[in-house]
Amino acid sequence: MAELTTTKLNAESHLLLEQPLLRLPYELSRKNFKTIQRSFENSRDHVLSSLKKTANDSLAGKSSSTQTVASLDTMINRMTNLKRKMETLHEEEKVLHEHSRARIKHLKDLYDIPSLADVKYDEWARVRLNRLLVDYLLRSGYGESARALAKEKGIEQLVDLDVFVQCHRIEESLRNGNTAEGLAWCTEHKPMMRKSSNSLEFQLRLQQYIELRRQGKLLEARQHAQKYIAPHTDTHSAEIYTAASMLAFPPDTQAEPYKSMYSSSRWNDLADLFVKTHHELFSLPPRPLLHIALSAGLSALKTPSCHSAYASSSSNASSSTTTVCPICSTELNELARNLPYAHHTKSYVENDPVVLPNGRIYGRDRLMQMSAKVGLDDSHVKDPTTGEVFETSKVRKVYIS
Repeated sequence: MAELTTTKLNAESHLLLEQPLLRLPYELSRKNFKTIQRSFENSRDHVLSSLKKTANDSLAGKSSSTQTVASLDTMINRMTNLKRKMETLHEEEKVLHEHSRARIKHLKDLYDIPSLADVKYDEWARVRLNRLLVDYLLRSGYGESARALAKEKGIEQLVDLDVFVQCHRIEESLRNGNTAEGLAWCTEHKPMMRKSSNSLEFQLRLQQYIELRRQGKLLEARQHAQKYIAPHTDTHSAEIYTAASMLAFPPDTQAEPYKSMYSSSRWNDLADLFVKTHHELFSLPPRPLLHIALSAGLSALKTPSCHSAYASSSSNASSSTTTVCPICSTELNELARNLPYAHHTKSYVENDPVVLPNGRIYGRDRLMQMSAKVGLDDSHVKDPTTGEVFETSKVRKVYIS
């Protein structure tokens, strides 16, 4: 019964990390729908208005037949372009639905696996590991490697290649001092950004103003500020007043806060702000899912003994024991150092526990057997972890209360 309890699969706990898997296709589908709706309404209003004007002018004799035909051709061309755009968006919608269907099936497969010992769980867990690796590569900027891994493992529909590749491209363009792609992205996602009330677009426009001032184009800087920055007075008044004062300070000024605003490090801040805004907009976690899963796994296994002064034989030559604890391994020990300890509701103690003079506790039978293996007689015992030798008379029995 105990073994059955430990190996029973709890699907709900496995889904804690899977929210972005379904959330991102949903956000992209919603954005796609809003784009279709907006395009249709704009074209409908324009065509109906033009059609009404053309009909009235024709009936009143204000336009010739040639002008009427030209006006009708313009409307037909506009509707043709709308149809072409909607066909493209429809194809994108179909792809998003296919991705969602594949992801739902992937998660549903988990509910059909009864036990952690089932071979199907190993296969499902390996697919998830590959997904986490692709996610990590994409966030780190290795788009081609991520694409190759996803193709090799056949999980293209379970990962979001294009979204992260676009994000990394715009991030790099900002780090290289170019706001064009970032502003184009803001324009495309303006309806979504309006709801979140973030300041990315304002900061990009402010950076354009700073660059104009840096180049000595004072008139263009003032015109730019009036057109793009002044409308944000209600929400960014302090920054706008500071920006206005920059006109009196040259780029090599040492006075703050103008020195910081002229600093090239602002480009890195803008890139970080874009990534933060991008992930918030699409409900993506700020950290790679691999880090989150690894932190949870390491924390679940970590105990105080993993970082004690008397480490196991993996890092202590004087120890006579061998450990299979991942946290005690040289690869993961330092990585887990700042993580919280595991919360255990049950304790497992060896039979007939005894405490050594150094405070370490072992089962009596195991302690005596290991001491005998290293050549000690019954009057002495050796601590298998620290290598210290003590007289058997100094060993005290432990009573669990």
